[in-house]
Amino acid sequence: MLVLRFRKINDHTGLTLIELMIVIAIVGILASIAAMNFMSYIEKARIARAVAEIKNIEKSILAFNASEGRWPDNLSEAGAGGMIDPWGNPYQYMPVQGSSPGKLRKDRSLVPINSDFDLYSMGRDGRSVTPLTAKASQDDVIRANNGGYVGLAKYY
Repeated sequence: MLVLRFRKINDHTGLTLIELMIVIAIVGILASIAAMNFMSYIEKARIARAVAEIKNIEKSILAFNASEGRWPDNLSEAGAGGMIDPWGNPYQYMPVQGSSPGKLRKDRSLVPINSDFDLYSMGRDGRSVTPLTAKASQDDVIRANNGGYVGLAKYY
């Protein structure tokens, strides 16, 4: 009868330093991928919150206009004063009527994007300029086409 015997090669039962370093590197890579995806998700959630809040502020402004027959001078007058966007900045509002054309938000053709009022968040960087094509305005969450579009300026 044939009997197979296995011989122990090594009595040590642990990980070598190289194996441990490889495992740590793999865990680090997976953690960094997860962190990037999480940060992307957080930013998308902030944008969605800003869009929803702009739509709610828009309803307050339109209700004020329906009851008073004019656009409010500021967000406080419309009952939306003191609201801050998800990045900690106040929402920006400007009625088109009575405002200088140089202060109104403009599209690629430098045409004002609204004919009633401008309402927007300055986005993550907290900076904004009137033309939407400028780098400082690309992350703004805007209301355009008199409420027909609410979203990121870079997609308008």
